[in-house]
Amino acid sequence: MSPNQSFAPRGGKAEIEEGTGFSPKFDKDGLIPAMAIDAITKEPLMLAYMNEESLKLTLEIGEAVYYSRSRKELWHKGKTSGHIQKVVEIRTDCDQDALVVYVEQIGAGACHTGRGSCFYRNVVTKNGAELTFNSTDRAFDPEAIYGKK
Repeated sequence: MSPNQSFAPRGGKAEIEEGTGFSPKFDKDGLIPAMAIDAITKEPLMLAYMNEESLKLTLEIGEAVYYSRSRKELWHKGKTSGHIQKVVEIRTDCDQDALVVYVEQIGAGACHTGRGSCFYRNVVTKNGAELTFNSTDRAFDPEAIYGKK
């Protein structure tokens, strides 16, 4: 699918839930959440967003392209770091307003903090909610790649 092609039109509930047309529902800001998961380990890597253009590019090139809400621009994962995400499979939920992107993570890690996954802390509910680290090891030095921590 090239960026100039369009998705299937959004039909009725039965068509969206049971049909074969891919008609993603973008939110009021034109975004859809995309959960990146390691295709082999099934571990969550990161949660990002895609707009229509980044989703089409992802489908076309077979690598994850997201939309950065903070920078307000397309973000080809790994373009700066070399830690690209090769798309293995994309799934959508029943009403097509969320995506799960199974990827082969190429390079040291998915997180800008230098870890393999952005989900390196657990929420523990002893005496209120606190965070504990499930991974303190860094897969790469983010300062060396991005010039910041």
